[in-house]
Amino acid sequence: MSEDVKKPEWASPEWAGAEGESTKFASRVMAGVEVMHDGELVSSVNADSVSTNTAEIVVRDNYGAPPKLDVSDYVEGIKQGNRGILARAITLVESNKLEHMNMAQNVLQEVLPLTGRSLRIGITGVPGAGKSTLIEALGTRLCDAGHKVAVLAVDPSSTITKGSILGDRTRMEQLVRRPNAFVRPSPSAGALGGVARKSRETLLLCEAAGYDVSIVETVGVGQSEITVRSMVDAFLFVVLTGAGDELQGMKKGVMEIADIIAVNKADGDNKERAERARSEYEMMVHYLRQATEGWTTPTLTCSALTHLGMDGLWDTVERFFAHVKSSGVFERRRREQSLSWFKSMIEEHLYRRFYDDDKVKALLPEFQAGVESDTVHITRAVQQLLDAYESR
Repeated sequence: MSEDVKKPEWASPEWAGAEGESTKFASRVMAGVEVMHDGELVSSVNADSVSTNTAEIVVRDNYGAPPKLDVSDYVEGIKQGNRGILARAITLVESNKLEHMNMAQNVLQEVLPLTGRSLRIGITGVPGAGKSTLIEALGTRLCDAGHKVAVLAVDPSSTITKGSILGDRTRMEQLVRRPNAFVRPSPSAGALGGVARKSRETLLLCEAAGYDVSIVETVGVGQSEITVRSMVDAFLFVVLTGAGDELQGMKKGVMEIADIIAVNKADGDNKERAERARSEYEMMVHYLRQATEGWTTPTLTCSALTHLGMDGLWDTVERFFAHVKSSGVFERRRREQSLSWFKSMIEEHLYRRFYDDDKVKALLPEFQAGVESDTVHITRAVQQLLDAYESR
């Protein structure tokens, strides 16, 4: 870079970390760069006008593209806890380009021995329940206690770019400033319930980078929280008072998979209502099957805004992990989740290969038209498409 280009304050030697990485923020922006998110060019920016704690981004300067990394570069960077390389590795995992997918699998295979050592916690709740605020309050507490915390916030996708709206990072301003925290928003891309397709791989990369607490936050529409349940050890359901959550929680069945129920916003004039809601949820739990063998789902109140009850919440999480590890449920659940992931990956690859097949592409419009006009029976259309695929 030319010496005429003014470097931001944090780019000076005293701020530099491994391989020139800033130790102050998880992402870096230099003057005169083109900002890219998920491989898409957004715009040229001035470093002074960009808040470096609002998004994970890939940058290129005026003199060329960022250096291309090979598998060993990714693996070593992840092992060293380099957040810039970790962010790029996650973008690699999220890519649907065949070259990137193959490289990502090689990276994951190399770092696999370093995975599986974190506490995996899923957090869900209806929009407005205060999930992001609660995660920030809990995350900063854990960081201050010496933990390394990774937050995978599955964001709603932009209808224009299909990328993450990135709202969660702006709402976790204090947490993203912690050097031992990593917040990664991932676009839901329209997936039912807002669960990103590559969240499991992202979780493994964060574990390999040394994060011992991994939190997965869903969009919270209540339709596929079971997917998050299948990739975490503990599942926390965040609710609030006065929004019909009691009925909604029962209807959606979220309570049936919740290991802990936290009534948030228990502060000020709402404190008494929050306690009543907690009692109601406590009664409901007795009519439901246990989400985890030998564990009765506790209900508690807290305030993410004032941090009231956050210590009690984490104590409950630790009690839960002590229970599942001593009873053998922890290891058994991890094994079942791996098998479930294995089967779902097979289904995903078969689905993609089927619709990418040239014969299927050629015949599909004809059969779709026949089904729409009721001139071809659905079963016959499906069978002929499968026959064409299998005979390729």
